[in-house]
Amino acid sequence: MSSGSGADSAPAPTTHETLAELPAAGARKSSMFSSLKVRNYRLFFMGQVVSNIGTWMQRIAQDWLVLSLTGSATAVGVTTALQFLPMLLFGLYGGVLVDRLPKRRTLLFTQSAMALTGIALAVLTLSGHVQVWHVYVAAFAVGLATVLDNPARQTFVSEMVGPDQLQNAVSLNSANFQSARLVGPAVAGVMITGVGTGWAFLFNGLSFVAPLAGLLLMRSRDLHAVERAPRGKGQLREGLQYVAGRPELIWTIVLVGFVSTFGFNFPVYLSAFADDVFHAGAGSYSLFNTLMAVGSLAGALLAARRGTARMRVLVAGAAAFGTMEIVASMAPSLWLFALLMAPIGMFGMTVNVTANSSVQMSTDPAMRGRVMALYMMVFMGGAPIGAPIAGWITDAYGVRAGLAAGGAVSAAAAVTIGLVLARMGNLRLAVGWNHGHPSVRFVPREARELAAVA
Repeated sequence: MSSGSGADSAPAPTTHETLAELPAAGARKSSMFSSLKVRNYRLFFMGQVVSNIGTWMQRIAQDWLVLSLTGSATAVGVTTALQFLPMLLFGLYGGVLVDRLPKRRTLLFTQSAMALTGIALAVLTLSGHVQVWHVYVAAFAVGLATVLDNPARQTFVSEMVGPDQLQNAVSLNSANFQSARLVGPAVAGVMITGVGTGWAFLFNGLSFVAPLAGLLLMRSRDLHAVERAPRGKGQLREGLQYVAGRPELIWTIVLVGFVSTFGFNFPVYLSAFADDVFHAGAGSYSLFNTLMAVGSLAGALLAARRGTARMRVLVAGAAAFGTMEIVASMAPSLWLFALLMAPIGMFGMTVNVTANSSVQMSTDPAMRGRVMALYMMVFMGGAPIGAPIAGWITDAYGVRAGLAAGGAVSAAAAVTIGLVLARMGNLRLAVGWNHGHPSVRFVPREARELAAVA
């Protein structure tokens, strides 16, 4: 096991390294499921398989219950907002606490709190006493738990697997979540239709037994020890200054902010394409989401296979994601549009996984909770800002214009940030051939000039 504040993290890469040849933190290529060889992570992963399915079931059941109680789509939006509001308000403070607290004990607390919330909703619903304000309170309670749970889960991965397997483990976590996205809503639909929403809440509450058991069965001696940040004043400001002083962190977070705010508004776009453009109803909306989930799963598994987190992969993935959205906005038929959902999901997941693992590996372990809290605030907080903008463009100019605009902003942000980092790292764009295939990459200016002389 490693110890010390920076023992389990490779030195933060320079802008030159991240855009050129070196991986973001010395990560090496590995097999697709190599991190599952680590016993502690294997227990964590298996627990999350069950819990993620329950989480997706509760999301569907919660929205359906609110709609049934109120008949109002606005009330459904309020429920979603209440669940994300704590992260926007307290997310950075949650990161400060996570850096001070033991991650495993923190997760035992937060996962237990979310389990009790699901069980409470189940009891209220099955007994026939549930009211909409109960759902509001439950959604806000889950959001409060997420303030600690999210950065704790993100940073605990590195303690389980160490730096060499971090990229692979982050990718498998994303694949785990996307797999549940395919299974959970389908199971929830059957359960809600057959026996009611209360049983879906109960399943979610009981599903937390799996991750809690996994956490309790872990071997403490196998964890990569990280020195916790001591209690002190100014730690929130210290975290923000830490990010501001590292271009490889701040530009990654900025790029993710643009993509998540303007490119990830799929509830707005896909429902409008299904209803207004193709006039195909809820079935096509479900198909679009399913194919996107399949693409996202493929993207997560490919990231796990790749085993590195290069900045150029992030920039290229964001540019490809935006470009594919522009292409999809012009799709003339439902089936072509549906097929384009898979590559959009794949490139979107490439951005998500690469940014997540790159930020973690570029951050000192003692600062990781605060940095990941900021990252998740930007990533999750983009939706409340971007969705109204996307909705306004869609209402004013049509959904095709809305999707194209979101893609254009994402692609433009990727190209701009890529050029900024290349200039900061004294890099130049090299276009040529590599083993008989076209190659586009950033190289040091000196290497380009030497190649030209040779």
